[in-house]
Amino acid sequence: MRAVAFDFKEKTDEALPRERLREAGDRFVWIDVEVDPAHVDAAADWLKALGLMEETLVHDALRHEATNHLARFEHYLHLVLAGCHMTEHEFTLGRTDCFIGERWLLTLHKGPAEFLERVRKDYHQDFVRFAQSPSFLVYEIWDHLTEHYVAVQKHFEDRVEILQRELIHDIDDHVFTQVSQVGAHLLYFRKILLPARTVLAELSTRRTVFISEATQPFLANMIGTIDRVLGDALVDRDILTQSLNLHMSMVSHQTNRLMNKLTVVSVIFLPLSFLAGVYGMNFEFIPELKYEWAYPTFWGLVLAIVVGLVFFLRRVRLL
Repeated sequence: MRAVAFDFKEKTDEALPRERLREAGDRFVWIDVEVDPAHVDAAADWLKALGLMEETLVHDALRHEATNHLARFEHYLHLVLAGCHMTEHEFTLGRTDCFIGERWLLTLHKGPAEFLERVRKDYHQDFVRFAQSPSFLVYEIWDHLTEHYVAVQKHFEDRVEILQRELIHDIDDHVFTQVSQVGAHLLYFRKILLPARTVLAELSTRRTVFISEATQPFLANMIGTIDRVLGDALVDRDILTQSLNLHMSMVSHQTNRLMNKLTVVSVIFLPLSFLAGVYGMNFEFIPELKYEWAYPTFWGLVLAIVVGLVFFLRRVRLL
């Protein structure tokens, strides 16, 4: 647990240990709680004893999946924020719950939250220069979250570009698995961005004592960033789909060319197989059997058939 007390008149901020939380006085307090997944029950008991939010919300925050969401209560707002973590083969979400009261902000997450780490590193300068109310922390959190989404989108874009290059050349079957995974992850990413846009729109338009009117226009500006990330995600998915379709078309074209060659070979050898079958029969009386020039004549006929078929196939552009 890390806590910081803010004095917006004096422009000072002070780190508070757990035992001094009650000494904040009139200052605004940001409490950040990082829960060890192995000690969820102990963390839940401590949060319930803190008495800032309902017990059911604590249970949901520690045990349910992440999705961007906003709920309004009498004494606070409850924001659920979904952070993303992407590796080469996995796309995972990290849930961060933000409870915003008049004189306190509590952020709750299991394990580290990358965008909150950046907020802690960068907030001080903005606090000293620009902060007029506790709403600046809400802005800082959303600002770093949207930057986090932009970074994830850039990672998707790089992966799509790599897969696009691989699909042009001869590839292994595992590439199709990667294409399928990236396409599914992009769709999942879009399902995260749409609720985020809705939450930002509500925060920036509906009046509340927990978000200052001066902060709302800045939150509204972030909607454009979310829209751009949404558009880029759709474009990346389209590029991936078109690249896969192009690869399948190339494979189909190569297969057709191979089948064309096999057809030409079959056309040439079909009459030859017929002649070989006729003269390979075991009948005693075959007219050409006693003919002195039967063998050269047979090969001459074979050569004539081959030359004639090659000439014909060239005329019809099959060869």
